[in-house]
Amino acid sequence: MSIFPTKILLTTEGSEEGQLAATTAARLANITGSELYILTVEPAWGAREACGVLAEHVRKIESVGGEVSRSYARKGSAAEEVCALAEELGTGLIAMGSRGWGRIRRLAMGSVSDSVVRHAHCAVMVVRWKPIVFPAKMLLAIDGSESATLAAKTAADLADRTGCELHVAHVGWVFHGAYVGWNVGPLPPGISQEALDRGARTLLEAEVERVKGMGAEVAGAHLRRGRADEEIVVLAEELGADMVVMGCRGQGGMKRALMGSVSDSVLRHAHCPVLVARA
Repeated sequence: MSIFPTKILLTTEGSEEGQLAATTAARLANITGSELYILTVEPAWGAREACGVLAEHVRKIESVGGEVSRSYARKGSAAEEVCALAEELGTGLIAMGSRGWGRIRRLAMGSVSDSVVRHAHCAVMVVRWKPIVFPAKMLLAIDGSESATLAAKTAADLADRTGCELHVAHVGWVFHGAYVGWNVGPLPPGISQEALDRGARTLLEAEVERVKGMGAEVAGAHLRRGRADEEIVVLAEELGADMVVMGCRGQGGMKRALMGSVSDSVLRHAHCPVLVARA
């Protein structure tokens, strides 16, 4: 099933990161024939400032040939309002910037983008450092999960519609003496690093064929070993990727609060925009 065209909800508060997200969202809407909506949520400043932010973004998007279907200004918790409006509109993608709060503040309270990624009903694209210029170089991170399959569908559709160069990566587990990867528990009998590597290679090859079956060309398949979030971020930088696409497994509340998830970590540390797919 094709992901695009869809409804894209751009959320912005007038920051530099919001400008990057607006540029990317406008380009993506144009190239995929999607409808673009804009939302700003008023914090301490009032309605006049919010309307000014919206008007400026609409003006800039229209100046580059884009079209805004409708703009919204709301009050309240930014993450809650973004998720609520996205569900009301039936959007397929939320585009937003991330200010990249300092480490301590981020660990203590998170950010709007973190919260939206966790709670939105649809895919979320978080734009940091630079806007995406299509066609782009895209890195799809897969792990064989259902959420990774959704990410693969999104990446394949984007590659087909935008001419992006698509790379697929899988990070295999590492044999650590009596333990595998980062799980705490004894190894099953007969497990070796060679067996783990064979399984990882088989999974990657199967996923590459699945992506090709979706109509996308795969420019490169990359097998890494180690901690998934670190390897994805490093590989994206080595490739000069313009965007990382991945799924979100949605860990339970306590586990997520204590450890985070691979998608959380990649969102925080990647040098390029990240698109997190969700059904």
